[in-house]
Amino acid sequence: PTGSLQMNQLIALFQALPVDLTFVDADDRVRFYSEGKERIFPRTKSVIGRAVVNCHPPKSMHLVQQILDDFRAGTRATAEFWIDLGPKKIYIRYFALREADQYLGCLEVTQDITKIQQLSGQNRLLTEEE
Repeated sequence: PTGSLQMNQLIALFQALPVDLTFVDADDRVRFYSEGKERIFPRTKSVIGRAVVNCHPPKSMHLVQQILDDFRAGTRATAEFWIDLGPKKIYIRYFALREADQYLGCLEVTQDITKIQQLSGQNRLLTEEE
């Protein structure tokens, strides 16, 4: 509703974002993932169509399923986690996607926030003097 993009522009946009995106449909199947320059959790094309719970370690599968069930039921709209992955701090967020009252699926957003956590002070946009 706020514009239009061509497919090559959309692909370039996803590649430029400093986050990894994964879309899981209403049947809990992986349908899309972005291909950024430095993916945190590598994906292969074989993940497309796979049940998303099977993309997680066994010890967290039941938690992922609970989040998806809560999204579907409408009792939760988001879930967020952060983990240490070597020297990196990884922030993982899940968002329920809805159109009106219909559950469309889930968006997983993963981001390396190590540098963000180290920010202090300000770094303002500079303007050129005329």
